[in-house]
Amino acid sequence: MSHITEDDVEWQVGEWFEEAWDPDLSLVEWRTRLLDSGWAVPSWSTSWFGKGLPAWSDRVAHSTIRRGGGVALPLGAGASLAAPTLYDHANDDVKDRFLRPTLTGEMMWCQLFSEPVAGSDLAGLKTTAVRDGDDWIVNGLKVWNTSAHHADMAILIARTDWDEVKHSGLTYFVMDMHQEGVEARPIEQMNYHNSFNEVFMTDAVVPHANVVGEVGGGWRVARGTLAHERSFAGLRSVEIRETAVGRVVDEAKEEAIEYLKTYEWYPQRAGRFDLIIDRAVAAGRHTDPVVREEMMQLYSFQKAAEWTAGRARAARELGRPPGSEGSIGKLASSEVARRSNHMHATIAGPQAMLKEGDDPLDAVIAEVIVSTPAQSIAGGTDEIQHNILGENMLGLPKEPALDRGIPFREVGRS
Repeated sequence: MSHITEDDVEWQVGEWFEEAWDPDLSLVEWRTRLLDSGWAVPSWSTSWFGKGLPAWSDRVAHSTIRRGGGVALPLGAGASLAAPTLYDHANDDVKDRFLRPTLTGEMMWCQLFSEPVAGSDLAGLKTTAVRDGDDWIVNGLKVWNTSAHHADMAILIARTDWDEVKHSGLTYFVMDMHQEGVEARPIEQMNYHNSFNEVFMTDAVVPHANVVGEVGGGWRVARGTLAHERSFAGLRSVEIRETAVGRVVDEAKEEAIEYLKTYEWYPQRAGRFDLIIDRAVAAGRHTDPVVREEMMQLYSFQKAAEWTAGRARAARELGRPPGSEGSIGKLASSEVARRSNHMHATIAGPQAMLKEGDDPLDAVIAEVIVSTPAQSIAGGTDEIQHNILGENMLGLPKEPALDRGIPFREVGRS
């Protein structure tokens, strides 16, 4: 199978799909059939729902299924973050309990990493897990947790050893969100959306059997999750063929609508680069030489960012693990958002601050102005991405840190 081509995979998936597709199945029944066939995640091993094919085979299989009028894996943190992390790092028992319901969409997930004083410095987190027989007792606060209010399970990183250095005293867990002692509270944003939550954990219980990787080895697992997060950050759309019909399709559309409510404002967070030229023409600013020059600089930068992202995708499809190239893409998206914000404000002038105006798009532009700052924070701040690139790609010395090499218990508390 080492010489298999994209055409081979496309043909094999098409043959299987033509025989297996039944639009009258429920969405879970269809995804179960897909998972058992090996075509849900063909890049995974044959022991875990795959076929041992190259990394690019997932994309080819999914696109072939969608072109045929079918449905592939669910959107969200489950299939894009939790499942690949568990596949890479969890033992067989954890995989056996969580991978199937995650990939069929029966189990919804959220990510409990950041804390009020441990965002960019994630390893400085203070949520504590204390061993109590066969369980761990978790206490602490997480923040900026997307969809935590309706998640079934969470991928959680907590401190299990205060006498180790900060990166070595962390452990990665799978935690049940539907238990007493776990409370998710929505955060009201300045753009009037509430996609994120704070999650309070008070004596929450996590079985020892839900540890992912080794006790004290959580930082390595978390870095794997963050690499997947940067790689899959753009996967917030669902592709279903327009002529596709049936119970499976109807349920998939309902699932997508509910999921995408969380991300209604994300196009505005990214800056709405796609609206700039039309807005400039409508406002009569397209003939302004300064506006024209800035628009072309932004257009050139955005195209370069697209090509960079394409190279990163090609590297993944060749089987290379997610790496520092994700940080380049993250920085580029932040820069596009900032420049787009500036262009919209320049074109609209004071009108950009008004949520209601003569043009229905006025509300969209106003939302862009207050939403784009989030782009340079979410998924790892720009400053952290600069550190990753400087240290991992340019070979620069690590950033000075007063807490390096000493037990976390001795680190000053904020």
